[in-house]
Formats: sequence, C-alpha cells, structure tokens
Amino acid sequence: MNLKKLALGALAIAAVAAFPLASGNPYYIHLVETIMIYAIVLFGLDIVVGYTGQVSLGHAGLFGIGAYTAGVLILKLDAPVYLAVPAAIAVAAVFGAMLALPALRVTGPYLAMVTLAFGTIIQILINEMTFLTEGPMGITLTKPLLFGHQFDETEFYWLVLALLVASLVFVHRVLRSQLGRAFEALRGSPVASDCMGVSVYRYKVYAFVISAALAGLAGSLYAYSEQYISPNTYNFELTVMFLLAIIMGGRKTRTGALLGAAIIVMLPKLLDDLQMFRIGAIVLAIVVAISVAVGLKRGKLTRQAAAIPVVGSIALAAVSFKLQTMTDWRLSIFGLITLFVVYYLQDGIVGFVRNALNLKAKHDRDTTTAPAAALTRASTAGEAELLKASGVLMQFGGLKALNNVDLIVRRGSIHGLIGPNGSGKSTMMNVLTGIYQPTAGTVVFAGNAVNGRTSADIALSGIARTFQNVQLFGEMTALQNVLVGLHHSFNSNLVDVALHLPRYLREDREQRARAHALLDFVGLDALAHEEARNLPYGKQRLLEIARALALDPQLLLLDEPAAGLTAPDIKELLEIIRKIRGAGVTVILIEHHMDVVMSLCDRVSVLDFGQKIAEGLPAEVQADEKVIEAYLGGT
Repeated sequence: MNLKKLALGALAIAAVAAFPLASGNPYYIHLVETIMIYAIVLFGLDIVVGYTGQVSLGHAGLFGIGAYTAGVLILKLDAPVYLAVPAAIAVAAVFGAMLALPALRVTGPYLAMVTLAFGTIIQILINEMTFLTEGPMGITLTKPLLFGHQFDETEFYWLVLALLVASLVFVHRVLRSQLGRAFEALRGSPVASDCMGVSVYRYKVYAFVISAALAGLAGSLYAYSEQYISPNTYNFELTVMFLLAIIMGGRKTRTGALLGAAIIVMLPKLLDDLQMFRIGAIVLAIVVAISVAVGLKRGKLTRQAAAIPVVGSIALAAVSFKLQTMTDWRLSIFGLITLFVVYYLQDGIVGFVRNALNLKAKHDRDTTTAPAAALTRASTAGEAELLKASGVLMQFGGLKALNNVDLIVRRGSIHGLIGPNGSGKSTMMNVLTGIYQPTAGTVVFAGNAVNGRTSADIALSGIARTFQNVQLFGEMTALQNVLVGLHHSFNSNLVDVALHLPRYLREDREQRARAHALLDFVGLDALAHEEARNLPYGKQRLLEIARALALDPQLLLLDEPAAGLTAPDIKELLEIIRKIRGAGVTVILIEHHMDVVMSLCDRVSVLDFGQKIAEGLPAEVQADEKVIEAYLGGT
C-alpha cells in the first residue's frame, strides 16, 4: 500500500473516530456503530459470495451464534469482554466448519437451501433451549466491562471501530495472499483449480470457516451494542439483507461491503422520513449523472446502459416530491430500489462507479531482487517409462469413450496423441489428471498409481495440463493466474499471512519473482497485470502454459494448444514447447495441426472411436493405412 492510500485511510479512520465527539447524539452514534458491525459480517460473507462464488443463506444464523455465545457467557459466567468476544469467534467458526463440511459437497441452489435450513434450525434452537438462552424472553446485557471500567456508548463505539479496522486489515491481507487467490480461482474455474493443486472442496471449507468467524465477531459486538438479544432478530429477513448488501454494494471489494452495510442500515431509516428521502434521492441522482457523464465521455458506457440508471435515479427523485407521506409506500420503494440495483447494476454500485470512471486498481511493478528459480525442477533422471496406462476403459452408460487403451510415455519425450473429433483424446487427458476415474484399467505415473487420486493430488505429484477450451481465471490478472499455479510453493499459514510475518513476506517475494520469470518465458511479462479475460486468444493459450509450468511438472499435457492460433502464434508456440522439453519436461501433445505434430513429436499414438489404432514414429503413423482412412484422409 502506497503512502497516499495509507494517509487517506488514516484520515478516514480519524474522521469516523471523531464522529461521536462531533455529533454527541446517541442515536446517530448507535446507527454508525451498527453499520460498522454489519460491515464486519459482510467482509466475511463477501469471501464466500464474491470470491468463491457460493451462495450462503446461513450467515444470520452464524451471526446469532456469535451474539448468543457472548450473551450466554456473560449471563452464566459474567465473562469479561476479552473472553466473550474470542469465544464467540471460535464457536461461530466451529459451527461454520460443521455446516461447511457436508454442505459444500453440493453447489448452487442446493447449497443455498442447506444453509437456509441451518439458519432456521439455529433460530429454533435458540428459541427452544430456554435453560441456556432464556428462549423467547431473550438476554439483557450491559455495555462491556474491562478491568472494572464500564464502557459508555462512545468508548464502545471506538472499540467497534478498532475491531472493524482489524477485520478490514485481516481480510485484505488474506485476500491478497495465496489463500485469497485460491478462493478467487474456485469461482473462475473449479476444474482448473483442482488441476493446479488447489483442492476445491478444502478451500471452500477454509473460506466458509473464516467467514463464519467474522460473523461470530460481529454477532458478539451486536449483542453488546443492542444490550438485548432475542431469537427473532436472527431470521431469514436478516440473511437476505446481508446478501443484498453484498450485491448492491459490489462484490470483491471492502468498499462495497462498507457501502452495502450503510445501505441496509440507512435506507429503511431514510424511508421513514420523507424529507431525508428527498435529499437522499437528489444526491443519488446527481452522483449517478456525474458518473454516467464521465463514463460516456471516456467510452466506458453505451448510451443504452447509461440511460437506465440516469432515468431511474431521476424518476426516484421526482417521485419523492410527489409523495405526501411515506407510510403506504415505504416497502414498495425499498423493493423497487433493491430490484433496480440488483438487476441493472450487476457489479454493484462500487463496480458501476469504478467502470464509469475507469477507476481500475493500479498494480505496482515488482521490483524485488529475489532471484527467479529455474523454470522447472523436472529431472530427466529416473525410469525410462514416465507414464504407463494399461487397458484403460472409460464408459459413460453404454458409450465407451475409451476402450482398452494402452499408452506408454517415455521420460523426456514429446508424445503426440491424435485422432478425429470424438475419438477420446480429451477423455484420456481427463483420466490422466483425475477428472474422470476410469471404469477399468490402471494408470501409473513415476512408479505410483494414479487411479483413485484427486485431481489436486495428481497435479502436486507432477502432472500439469492445459485445456481444449481455455480455463483461465478470467477476473484475475495474468500474474495472479501464474501465482495460483505456484500455490504449492507457499508454506505460510493464516497467522503468517494475517500478521505479515517474515516467512510469508519472503515466500511472496520469491514466488512473484518466479511468476514474472514464467511469464517472461512465454513472452507475457509485459501483460502481467492485465486481466486474463482481456488478453487475445493466442496470449491466453500461452498464459495457460505458463500457469501449468508453475506446478513444476514432470509431465505436461497440452490439449490442442495451437487451436485457433495464427501462423505467427503457432511458430512462437513451437519454440516454447521445444524449450519446455529442453528444460526436462515430458510432454503429451494433442493437436489437429499435423505439421505441428510431425515437427515436434518423438512418438505418436492415434485414437479412433475410443480405441488405439496405431502408434509409432511420426512418419510411420502418417503412412499407416488405418490412420489415413480414419483421420488423415487420402490425396
């Protein structure tokens, strides 16, 4: 973080800290306090929703667990704040793990329903366990007591602010680390994540546990803030409000979480006061108009895309002056505003403003002097047969995609795998990398069986791959994509990351240097900070190769790397593949460009309808009658 951003952050914190002294109104102090508490929940929820792409409807339950953990400890044991708050964090994290371990084996609407059921069950248990929670009567608390001193409203406000800043720093550091890159990769492409050695299931659980811990922290602070907790507070409505806050504010941004928290706290209040609603509507219309005007001038918005938010905000301001009372229209207006933001501003308010004003995050060039490691640690020493597949059968119902296929790949060679579309080439790749478990047959790599192992485990054992259809993490930069491939090189844990201990800082510096070396190897270092989805197609293919090389593979599987490339791009690709083999990496190449296969491969295997019909030297295969009939065609 540069000095300018640090100074602005310090000024913002100082301004928020001074608010109680400037205001002196307990109501407004409590309002801002609630926004800060909700923001802590949203920091955690954004990890699950914004980064890993999972929909959780159970965070109100986790929020309630944090509140009731603190409340019960205070009620039963008169626990001080320095014990009640950490206990709330720990208990919520444990419940988060208990929910995540079974729930995250499902995805999409099924996960949403499981987490919704969890939240409902928690609310029922809190209501029924009267011996512990006082049931419907709730628990009454006071502001925290610390070493005999009772906090007043302003002092507790400062405590919440301090914990908000600590949570912000913690989340920011986690999401900028190898953990955050792993979380974001899960959303971009779960299959590619697994094939990069990042276990999809494991890191989803990690994300959920961290998110639950933050919800527990916020819940304990909420209990102290309200000084009364009851089961009805932690209901489905609160869960939906948290989710809407992330969507409206903008995912993958701490600014969006803060804005979302302010919206869900302040908007209902604004809709209670007609005069305040009119002022808010006018301010909103002005901000939207300015953002759209700048966006149009810079060519970041089309006229159609710009018209909708402008017309909508002006219409809202006009309606506010037509209304005489808010009583009958409050819920309708709230619903319309929410629908408008969710439907038309799909990147949230922060995302819309950033896009309109072209406020992209700036990436500083790495100036580290850490030496870049060799491109690969692959060795040509070892058994001559690096990979041996025997009698592989891959059956989908009655279809045999692979039928008793044998394949031997010698260490240090480039082995071609060719055949017509639908012959089973990519299926073979998926079997070798654990995406598919073969119906029958064995696969042995470097003397160890591959059958039954996960894709992540196989990747870490030394098999890397690219994909027939590019599977990059589109919202991440080229550098971040390669750093995901280097995930296995990090040994630092959550504590190292959160406190920026020397081990993490050293590893981060070294792996960033290596990532730049890999990008330079494929000619992409100048585009290191460009989002992968914005790269030309040929460059995306090269980026996939750089990311695969980051795994330090002994065996690299290239699935149609020349597909869709221009002649100059293919020439560049050939040179890169030769350099990869020169570095000691064995290559299996699937390709339809026969000139590429003939010029690169030491041996070639040919598949047709799931069966191997030929194998040998490129010239021998090219002259084989079966291959000519099935694939190459006659003259």
